[in-house]
Amino acid sequence: MTALIGWLAVACLAVVVPVSVLLVWTDDRAPDTVSAKTAEVWRSVGQTLRLGGEVGTPMRVVLSVLLALMALFYASTIVGLITTAITEELIALRRGHSTVLESGHTVVLGWSEQIFTVVAELVAAGANQRRGAVAVLADRDVTEMEERLRSEVGDTGRTRIVCRNGHPTDPAALTRVSPATADVVLVLPRDRPDEDAEIVKNLLALRTAVEAGCRVRTVAVVRDARYRLAAELAGGPDAVVLEIDDITARLVAQCARQPGLSLVYQELLDFAGDEFYVVDAPARTGRLFAEVARACPASSVVGVVRADGTLHLNPPAASVLRPGERLVVIAQDDDATVPDEEPAAFDESVIVSHAPAGALPERVLLLGWNRRARHIVGHLSGHVAAGSVLHVVAHGGEGLAAEVGEAAAQAAPTLTVTFGRGDPTLPGTVNDLDLSGHDCVIVLGPDHGPGCDAPDDRTLVTLLLLRDRERTSGVPVRVVTEMTDDRNRVLAPAGGGADFIVSGKLVGLLMAQISQNWHLAGLFAELLAPRGNAIHLKPVGDYVRTGQRASFATVVEAASRRGECALGYRIPSPERMGGGHEVRVNPAKAEVRYWHADDEVIVLAAGP
Repeated sequence: MTALIGWLAVACLAVVVPVSVLLVWTDDRAPDTVSAKTAEVWRSVGQTLRLGGEVGTPMRVVLSVLLALMALFYASTIVGLITTAITEELIALRRGHSTVLESGHTVVLGWSEQIFTVVAELVAAGANQRRGAVAVLADRDVTEMEERLRSEVGDTGRTRIVCRNGHPTDPAALTRVSPATADVVLVLPRDRPDEDAEIVKNLLALRTAVEAGCRVRTVAVVRDARYRLAAELAGGPDAVVLEIDDITARLVAQCARQPGLSLVYQELLDFAGDEFYVVDAPARTGRLFAEVARACPASSVVGVVRADGTLHLNPPAASVLRPGERLVVIAQDDDATVPDEEPAAFDESVIVSHAPAGALPERVLLLGWNRRARHIVGHLSGHVAAGSVLHVVAHGGEGLAAEVGEAAAQAAPTLTVTFGRGDPTLPGTVNDLDLSGHDCVIVLGPDHGPGCDAPDDRTLVTLLLLRDRERTSGVPVRVVTEMTDDRNRVLAPAGGGADFIVSGKLVGLLMAQISQNWHLAGLFAELLAPRGNAIHLKPVGDYVRTGQRASFATVVEAASRRGECALGYRIPSPERMGGGHEVRVNPAKAEVRYWHADDEVIVLAAGP
């Protein structure tokens, strides 16, 4: 360093001194004597190099140089300190170690396949807000996180995405995203059930990171039911814990019995179309629930939030709205519910009064086996008619046979479970299946874990074989497929009756919906519970006469008389699959259409 400074000084003098001599000797106003010109040269050199440039006695020259050096040292030190501070701050920002100075923002803890769905939905939800912020904390490089989010989510509009580096189980790292001032904290699930213990640790660290008495609304996800209670205790009274394996299995079982139901849930869970809202009830109370349901021309009323905060989905049609109660609706936006003074008119002549036909036994084929398969067996057995059969074909050893036998023993008497060993990814196995003898085929991939980082790959192979069998045999196959990554869904060879339950996207949508409207936690808990009100697809002939024209208000009235809430309708046209017109949620009450025999009504109803 000393040598470098010395050589730098020599280089500067080698340029400054000759140039200064040239300037003085060529100046017409320069002194005549050599000594005076030398003094002028010194003054020019001193001013250029900030060395004072004083002339006079040697002592005066030395002191002036000393003062100039001290001034230069002081200025250099100040510049160095400022530069160092700025550099350290930039490095901290790049490493993600600085604190987020936000209030009312959303905090996302962890990094998993759900992060892109969650952030994308939060951006969509905040599109009509003045500003918003999402703070992500994960044990990953900040630049990498920002680039992935930018690539997968795209333009975030008015919502600012802030990434911070740190482990979510470290209370000190949690303070970087300011959870105490956040509107809600989302704790993403891990890839495997054996990592659910880390979710519990995340929740404990979160309570440690905030001050005592500070209430933080939290939404967390576990995969294994054994960790749900521990997560709820760790999260406290303001935490909602979702058990994604059971929710996924329940939706797979529902879609196996009701084709097209996955599109209904997709419409209700994302922020792109109509979704659930909790809005103020009409100013004039004392009206019947059935009247209010028909009086809302642009929204579907499905429940009531009582004055004490309790949620009641699908209340009796004759129940009376009281002061302080709010409505649970499906609408395009939260301000779209404006009830008319009078309920919409309906056509009594086309309403069907006879009881619907009883359920028939069902035959379902299950290809593959994973940890959610046991839940699927349980949910199917609780809703199918007596005499139904579930045939399982999966690849594995004696342990698999024992696990299937255990699930069969726990199933309700209405469902008989049989097992046949075979690998659904092999053509020989698929070609030997009796597809025409089954009402539906469920395709499951293996569990995500060591030795299987891409479970959807095997699922795609099975779907290809099923579609080839369908093509060669001419027998249509209705398939319900469980996937983990939504990006693989677009690759799947889907047929006309295909339903996809993407667990990764499902949990992301649920978390985003609950984070934006806390009342929806109880709503989804009931919709996805083993018993209670749920979404169903039922023949339109159970409500209005087919082959005739009728308004949707007439369908709403017919469903109300059966103790149900009509949400929309489905047109089961295979050529329309994926075109956006097969499922219509929340149509206008005044909409009149010709009802065909194969149309279905989307209803919220209790029971199977």
